[in-house]
Amino acid sequence: NPTARLAVRKHRAESVPVAGPVAVLSAGTADGPVAEEAVETLRFLDVPVVELRDVGVSGLHRLLACRDQLDDAVLAIVVAGMEGALPSVVGGMAATPVIAVPTSVGYGASFGGLAALLAMLNSCAAGVTVVNIDNGFGAAVAAAMIVRSLARRGPQAPGE
Repeated sequence: NPTARLAVRKHRAESVPVAGPVAVLSAGTADGPVAEEAVETLRFLDVPVVELRDVGVSGLHRLLACRDQLDDAVLAIVVAGMEGALPSVVGGMAATPVIAVPTSVGYGASFGGLAALLAMLNSCAAGVTVVNIDNGFGAAVAAAMIVRSLARRGPQAPGE
């Protein structure tokens, strides 16, 4: 996949149950390659994916239009460059954990993604975890581990 910058040779391993789909959100078109890396990695790991593209904070109405799809996801991977604001917004509006992925996309004082990384690390929204710059693969592997762990545990009553 040239967009994701990945070469994948699919193996047929035994399918492992997952708790549900992972939503992959990208803020803008320039964040696409990192989002695609996460999507392809999740597909390789047999995790269902909901793709929500170009839903950045500069067009908040696009994100709000995807609210139901986001609420149905067990976890969200949120990919954003520039000012890195999207994970905080998603973390504040969704009842699901967020794995934030800063990208090296930006201009001016973006410092190759460092500005987005620092914004995500300093998010005021609870439940936002951050991986390194352009690490869609790492975010997807962590997400796969989480949804598999949840599936193994099954539904639990409060206090168990």
